[in-house]
Amino acid sequence: MSPDDFQAETGADAATMARLSAYAELLRRWQARINLVGPDTLPDLWHRHFFDSAQLIPLLPQTVHRLVDMGSGAGFPGLVLAAMGVPDVHLIESDSRKCAFLREAARVMAVTVTVHNSRIEAVEPLGADVVTARALAPLHRLFGWAERHLLPGGHALFLKGRAVEDELTEAGKEWNIALGRIPSRTDAAATILHCREVRRGRA
Repeated sequence: MSPDDFQAETGADAATMARLSAYAELLRRWQARINLVGPDTLPDLWHRHFFDSAQLIPLLPQTVHRLVDMGSGAGFPGLVLAAMGVPDVHLIESDSRKCAFLREAARVMAVTVTVHNSRIEAVEPLGADVVTARALAPLHRLFGWAERHLLPGGHALFLKGRAVEDELTEAGKEWNIALGRIPSRTDAAATILHCREVRRGRA
């Protein structure tokens, strides 16, 4: 996928494309120093990482007051969502080198985000109406972190891979979750889980 293909698929305006292009350039430079993404995915950055993140935009509530991206890594999906106009984005990442990259990426893109260099469970509850996570942890752990940082009635959007059914079975032993499943637009074997009513206890 080229930047032009990304723009055609998402309808991103010129300013958004400029921000994301600056992000892509910075990521390629930093990748030589620290491992931000899988090296084999770097040639397909716009599809594997940018579009994979941007596909969450249509799934967000009509109004988002605060979004928390858990385990942000190189900024996917949280920093892409911020670049595309989502307000008050908080990025939680425990690796200090990756946090340095996130802050520099936000600076070069001229987007305002809050970077928390901490473990997710150590951050004071952030009162988000949306939490996100991508390639981070099994669902039973994600639900625990989401419960900590979500407001009542909030949404959780998790990008999951082939193990999603096993993870749902395991999580169902402890959690009662109302959720929808949306096929990923970037990987036929992947699923986006749109979770509501994250609470402990079986139905």
